[in-house]
Amino acid sequence: MSRPSRPAPSSRRLVALNGPAAVPGTVWLVGAGPGDPDLLTVKAARILGGADVVVHDGLVSDAILAMAPSQARLINVAKRKSRHTLPQNDINQLLVALALQGLTVVRLKGGDPFIFGRGGEEMAACRAAAVDCRIVPGVTAALAASASAGAPLTHRGAAQAVTFVTGHAAHGEPDLDWPALARANQTVVIYMGLTTAAVIADRLIGAGRDRVTPALVVVNASREDEQRIPTTLGDLASAVEGLSGPALLMVGEAMALATARILPRDFVPGEGDHAVVEGAAPALNAIARSFGGSVHDLPDRATTPPPPRFARSPSPVAARQGRIS
Repeated sequence: MSRPSRPAPSSRRLVALNGPAAVPGTVWLVGAGPGDPDLLTVKAARILGGADVVVHDGLVSDAILAMAPSQARLINVAKRKSRHTLPQNDINQLLVALALQGLTVVRLKGGDPFIFGRGGEEMAACRAAAVDCRIVPGVTAALAASASAGAPLTHRGAAQAVTFVTGHAAHGEPDLDWPALARANQTVVIYMGLTTAAVIADRLIGAGRDRVTPALVVVNASREDEQRIPTTLGDLASAVEGLSGPALLMVGEAMALATARILPRDFVPGEGDHAVVEGAAPALNAIARSFGGSVHDLPDRATTPPPPRFARSPSPVAARQGRIS
């Protein structure tokens, strides 16, 4: 059902807050999942539907934001690689200030609040101010990427463990336990690792991980414009060249099971039909033979993505962005 049109937002970013209420409200840290609205949990949708204010990341889709009540205020606090609408400390203070007005505040975060989402810092700020803070977990991007690619994060004989790390570093390279991550028979998932992919690959290979270890790059996991690029650890740096957007680097023997999804350069989500190319990871032959198996090549085929699951109509979200007063 379409929402009634709303007036265009003011270009001002002034936040006008009333005095504290007699009874403080609650802050909900809600995981919005990786982007596909179908992956939003039932509880997350229910809590979002009762929000007075939604403080959301830039990666939360309009389709999910549209689930908030029409009268709810939407506050975008997008953070993209050192370009922040609000610094994290200011976000913490904003959540507390809104809750002290007696409002139900939903802090809507891409993926899961506690997996590289700084949810712990926001929870700690609420606790320090005696504000009730509750957590709703979400589907993290690694799970969605694994599922769509058909590449399990754990797999008997290939991956007995999975480790999530961040490739982001404020200065220089990530400070990670490279010898531990270089051990075979595990899957390593690197969040926010596009710009440090070359360093990550060099450190893993230098610590002993085989350069032909299968790897998978997934951009915009679960979204209509998701891309999946199977590669190897040794070729990881070249595989990410020219890519942008939220991405995962997934390294491990089980990634040999992944299928590709390479979008044409002119791909525009929701506009017309676009061919994609699907196929097995290039390292599959070597991995299959290492387990005593064999691989038979089949002709490549082009497929067409299914039509969008959500009707394309003018978004009601844009008219609500930034309404803080």
